[in-house]
Amino acid sequence: MSVATKLAIALFAIGLVAKLSAQQTAVIINLTEQTAYLLEDGRVAFISPIASGREGRETPTGSFRVISKDLNHQSANYGLVCDSYGRTVNPNATPRSHVPPGCHYTPAPMPYFMEFCRCVGMHAGYLPGYPASHGCVRMPRDLAAEFFSRVRIGTPVKVVGSARNVSRIRRAIPIIQPGNSAYATAFSDVRQMSGSARNSGRVRRAIPVAQPGRSRYVTAF
Repeated sequence: MSVATKLAIALFAIGLVAKLSAQQTAVIINLTEQTAYLLEDGRVAFISPIASGREGRETPTGSFRVISKDLNHQSANYGLVCDSYGRTVNPNATPRSHVPPGCHYTPAPMPYFMEFCRCVGMHAGYLPGYPASHGCVRMPRDLAAEFFSRVRIGTPVKVVGSARNVSRIRRAIPIIQPGNSAYATAFSDVRQMSGSARNSGRVRRAIPVAQPGRSRYVTAF
């Protein structure tokens, strides 16, 4: 067997293993609940509050797959204009925004970026308690890190529900959180994952979740 053939077989095997690994993990994003679920081998591993796209910038719904990951991603479309003291002059700037003398434009940081649709992904960011992004799915930093470490290129992502149906808001979650998943949503029973906006109005005590049963969301894939 030639060296080229052996190399081709090895590369195929590596790709197959990566694909199988990605299929064992999945993400459900429920816009109505403003919640994201990380599934591993058919069980819920982590549950995170989110802030999805605001009206007019809604997060797209449907079935996707993770297409890229970037630990220290910066937005190409949005950012801040700050003065020389670091004070924000324009919190909703774009690269084309006017920058006054003595000020500078800074791209918006999007750490733990997991892109699942063109220019749309999950990442760490500020959660004001309601849909507020330009389409991305913001998570508390500690939970974004957990999702980032577990998803792979090719991991299925299912986005369901509608942010327009969210009737109550959560307590705002700061950008910097302690590294203990303190802002995850805890459920003692997988059946409590059934979606209703009324359950998204409060932040429950958090966990890494190890659920005893299979999630009903597994059948979504």
